[in-house]
Amino acid sequence: MELSITTDYARDTGDPSPYLRDIAEAGFTHVHWCHHWNTDFLYSKYEIEHIMKWLNEYGLRLLDLHGAVGPEKNWYSPCEYERLAGVELVKNRMEMVARLSSDVVVMHLPRGPISDSIRESLDALLPVSRELGVRIALENGCFEAIRSAFAEYDPQFVGLCYDCGHGNMDQNGLDKMEAVKDRLIAVHLHDNDGKSDQHKLLFTGSVDWSRLATIIAESSYSKCASMEVSIGNMGMDDEKVFLQAAFDGGTTLSRMIDMKR
Repeated sequence: MELSITTDYARDTGDPSPYLRDIAEAGFTHVHWCHHWNTDFLYSKYEIEHIMKWLNEYGLRLLDLHGAVGPEKNWYSPCEYERLAGVELVKNRMEMVARLSSDVVVMHLPRGPISDSIRESLDALLPVSRELGVRIALENGCFEAIRSAFAEYDPQFVGLCYDCGHGNMDQNGLDKMEAVKDRLIAVHLHDNDGKSDQHKLLFTGSVDWSRLATIIAESSYSKCASMEVSIGNMGMDDEKVFLQAAFDGGTTLSRMIDMKR
């Protein structure tokens, strides 16, 4: 059973190797790299090479990576130097993903229609995507902006990351996902009560997992289930117990998806 979990299930800075080891020991085959996702941190070639060594040591593969939007480097900033620095930050993550033998970087968009700043950034990243073979998955938060981007950019460059926690807080989240399921290239799987973004274990909240499994099974998504869950919101102290519960939930969902294919 191939399954993925986010690297920042406990924390998103500092030495990730203990978490990678525990992830591997729990039976996961892949990771969603989510360290430094909300920072201005640029990964050097030395850090990327060492992450590769860790992944190889623990028998893990990179499924995809959460790109960064920092407080000062922001790819959709109306401030030009901040936007250009943000493009450099996204390019850094795209290069990291390619070096680690994967092909998707997940990015957030602001609410509202797609802006000229975002267009300029996407235009600058398009040749990088073609050169590296790395696509950008736009994470749902505002489907208006995502639909605009899909209308303007090729699916070989821009696709959808469906975050079912975000979708569960949107009354029509699954309807909106289903309408663009042919662009689905990444998933962030976790649960909540529909009121706030809690990143809880699967099947512990109010996400409609049966319908979600059906849509994923009928979509363009071809990779394994990928969980973006946090131990901090589960009231659990034992990481091994948490990871086992995450693995069990991912296994159940994976089987549901397979049955619907």
